[in-house]
Amino acid sequence: MQALNRPAQKLNFGVLLNQRFDQAIKVIHRNHCQPILACAVLLALVLSPATMAFAADPIGVFVSILPQKQFVERIGGDAVKVDVMVRPGESPATYDPTPQQMVVLAGAAAYFRIGVPFETVWIPKIQSTQPHLQIVDTRAGIQLQPMGKAGHPGDHGHDTPPGSGGALDPHIWTSPPLVKQQVATIRDALIALRPAERVRFEKGYAAYAAELDALDAELRQVLAGKTERRFMVFHPSWGYLAHSYGLEQIPIEAEGKDPGPKALAALIERAKADGVRVIFVQRQFGRSAADAVAQAIGGEVVEIDPLAEDFLANTRTVAQTLARTLK
Repeated sequence: MQALNRPAQKLNFGVLLNQRFDQAIKVIHRNHCQPILACAVLLALVLSPATMAFAADPIGVFVSILPQKQFVERIGGDAVKVDVMVRPGESPATYDPTPQQMVVLAGAAAYFRIGVPFETVWIPKIQSTQPHLQIVDTRAGIQLQPMGKAGHPGDHGHDTPPGSGGALDPHIWTSPPLVKQQVATIRDALIALRPAERVRFEKGYAAYAAELDALDAELRQVLAGKTERRFMVFHPSWGYLAHSYGLEQIPIEAEGKDPGPKALAALIERAKADGVRVIFVQRQFGRSAADAVAQAIGGEVVEIDPLAEDFLANTRTVAQTLARTLK
């Protein structure tokens, strides 16, 4: 963002305001200004763009994962400065914030949580040490789906039914319609933090929501008419995407573990029966089991990162891969 590239300034707003006031007084005395003109000079210098830029410093916020960074920046523009907790290549399941991140967090105004596992441990700690920080739950209004032992939303016949006590799937950022709900929550939170920027935040939301609607329509178009609607994944990250577009994901891992020989053989047979041609893997997990299945079925292993920062581009890549491999 442009705001992140500002030249370093040692002056704070109060110091700059005092300097502008002193400068205005000198101008008034030097030119023997009349009272009305003196007031105009004072206001012009004190309320100059350079001065007011300090008064409108970006809102410091934290998000849990990289895709959220795009969500917040597209709504807030230069009015926000976004820091990401889980760094590239790290797992949101086991992440521990660094001491440096906790220091930066102390100066933030809000934290946008999304439901990834590390938050369960760390959000209460953050709330106790940073009582000023507003915790915004971007899951608001979204019906979460159960993860299940081997299945996922859209993995019909294999996922844990609602209310059965299974772990809930946190991957709500993989579905464009659900992302649209999340960015509405983000918009409202930013407006509450800085009401004077309401118009900016509403415009940012409207523009990004239009892009999400276009992406949603694009996915529906490229996936329309596909009779084979199953794809295989190592880690079940794409359940909400599958659920949104009538697809079915078949996970290789079970309860976070690689399949044993019998389970692997069963997966291979199922992949053959279902006509699976692509297996999605992500760099945070091993791919030996996926490679074994792909070799047995003559399929393709594709590395797709659900934690990529550019949600729009990443989702298009996933959709294009599915459109190419599904029949």
